[in-house]
Amino acid sequence: MAGILKVDKYQDFNGNDIMTSDGSGNLTLNNAALKNAPSFFAYLSSNQSFTQNINTKVQFQSELYDTDSCYDNTTNYRFTPTVAGKYFFFTSLYIDGTTTSSPTGSYFYKNGTKWSVGLLYSGGLAGQQTSNIILDMNGSSDYVEVYVNSGNPSPFLGATAGGQMSSYFGGYKIMGA
Repeated sequence: MAGILKVDKYQDFNGNDIMTSDGSGNLTLNNAALKNAPSFFAYLSSNQSFTQNINTKVQFQSELYDTDSCYDNTTNYRFTPTVAGKYFFFTSLYIDGTTTSSPTGSYFYKNGTKWSVGLLYSGGLAGQQTSNIILDMNGSSDYVEVYVNSGNPSPFLGATAGGQMSSYFGGYKIMGA
């Protein structure tokens, strides 16, 4: 025998809302453990030059969204989550100004230490370099940044390529991990 249960709110034993409905089928998850948040997406709104063979922090100065105001897009250009857990981070950089086949690398730094590297061998042409990583974050003092380095003279990061956003950095808490 089938039945229908109609409710507009689910609560835990202490009366805290876990999930609510607006009556039109739209649900709101109220429990932080059930959300992929905090999350953010930041991008370059103008080209950024960097020096050959020096690790340079990428200054993603614009945000598409930042659910919990955890990304600093004005001073440190870093993500510092307020909720502990495992996070998925991604970045894609459009590297231009390359004139040789020297590699260009993007790096995720956690708390000022390099954690991963993605390399692009452009063969003297511009190219897109994409990387991702999963990191445990403590939710209070851990932070993540993106750096770039190139053996090419006069490289720069392009904000757009073909009129499309092309250099960006984002991340989110992995729900249930």
